[in-house]
Amino acid sequence: MVEDTDGVLNSVLQGQGFAEVGEIRESQDTAPKDTADEWIEQTITLPPADIWAEVRALRDMVVVLRVHLELLQRDHSDLQTRLRSSESELLVIKSRMDQLERENAEKPKVAFYTALTDAGYVGPNSADITLKYSKVFTNIGNAYSPATGFFTAPVKGVYYLQFTVCANHTGLMGVYVYKNNQKIMYNVEWKEDQLYKYFTNSVVLELMAGDAIHLVLPSTYSLYDDSNNHNTFSGTLLFPL
Repeated sequence: MVEDTDGVLNSVLQGQGFAEVGEIRESQDTAPKDTADEWIEQTITLPPADIWAEVRALRDMVVVLRVHLELLQRDHSDLQTRLRSSESELLVIKSRMDQLERENAEKPKVAFYTALTDAGYVGPNSADITLKYSKVFTNIGNAYSPATGFFTAPVKGVYYLQFTVCANHTGLMGVYVYKNNQKIMYNVEWKEDQLYKYFTNSVVLELMAGDAIHLVLPSTYSLYDDSNNHNTFSGTLLFPL
């Protein structure tokens, strides 16, 4: 049995570069006890010290890499959180934009710009006449009627209205501004020469849906207009109420 065990050990030790068991035993039998350490050093070769230094360096490197990995994972988590927050903000902004677009689409749009005539002189007349601004350049919402000269508010709101008056002969020039049947503004100028003379005025009014605004030329007053559009009437809805 001992011989079989020695054979197996001899095979292993020879594969590892060590002496055979018989030789070791013979050395043990013949070597003095005080030379045991020397025999171990000669028989078994220990790893050099620099290998342990490399192992420690590798261990330290693994620790550093683990720290870097944890930091990267933390940064990745922060980025994901910021991304989710940004996506939420974008959804809020898009929702608000959609709401504004809907509100803008639902908001009534009213604006008009007109000029009086190409015929030249208008007036003087023996009675007041409603001025019909026949040349319509802008009529968004179709709130102005060139057939009647009336601007009719389609919705309750605050409206800005403006007019320019022109004459080119001696005499009175001017207009009345009417809201429905109520005169709310009177404008007049005395013209002493044959040169063109202008004045412009405007008004901001709160109107109910259906309220009508029109301009009236007083009796004995006169205006002048041609293709150059000297007399104009315009307006727009500032905001609904």
